[in-house]
Amino acid sequence: MSREPPRISVVVALLDRSATLERCLDSVAAQSYRHREIIVIDGGSSDGSLEILRRRAAELAYWESGPDRGLYHAFNKALQKVSGEWVYFLGADDYLWSADAFERMAPHLTGAFPRYRVVYAQANFISEAGETLEIMGAPWEHCRKRFLQGFMIPHQASFHHRSLFEARGAFDESFRIGGDYEMLLRELKERAPLHVPGIVVAAYQFGGGSSAPENALRVLGVVRRAQQLNGIRFPGLLWYAALARALIRLTLWKVLGERVAKRMLDCGRALLGKPAFWTRI
Repeated sequence: MSREPPRISVVVALLDRSATLERCLDSVAAQSYRHREIIVIDGGSSDGSLEILRRRAAELAYWESGPDRGLYHAFNKALQKVSGEWVYFLGADDYLWSADAFERMAPHLTGAFPRYRVVYAQANFISEAGETLEIMGAPWEHCRKRFLQGFMIPHQASFHHRSLFEARGAFDESFRIGGDYEMLLRELKERAPLHVPGIVVAAYQFGGGSSAPENALRVLGVVRRAQQLNGIRFPGLLWYAALARALIRLTLWKVLGERVAKRMLDCGRALLGKPAFWTRI
């Protein structure tokens, strides 16, 4: 007897994202997979996002707008409203890569639980201009060690069985960033996810303030806090290497300026046989 196709609950949390919100919602509306719903939690936008949500309310299973305590409070509020078997979090700056993204993922979600409570594929890391910088989402056997030392699997390509939150609890709202990593660390330090190769689920936008070296240092600090909360005493050599790289970037930014620093960093990547990255954002 065949199982019903799994229902996917798409959660979008935002604050003042009118410039990209339509693109995000359009990418969900375009999905050929019909067993889905959209839950939107707006933190009290004042830039036109609210008008977009009102106009598109008919295609949303639930939405609300009002002050909240941050991204992870918004996620937790959304979790109280989802009806799907699988929960997928999509940033308002991001978008589903193709109209058949969910259609292609659905066969892998079917039957994944109870062995797996997290399923992930790939996401395209893109610049603000829409250029693909990198494809994220390596097989678990290749990235488990990196994940435990703070290198996130692509959240924009991850699907969470709703029982995950019953078993591991809600997002820790004391995190301003990195709460998605801490949430998954509770699960994946003990239990492997299912990796689905060859499917790009979404595009994740990178650039602007997110590329600043100060941001990288802040993320590393948050990662360390998440590790400590989960009983990981030593951050790992990869974490220390990432810290060293972030400090070098910060020094170059301050001494040479952002433009020259980016050129130097890409020269270093070229010597390692890697494509340019920093001058493309």
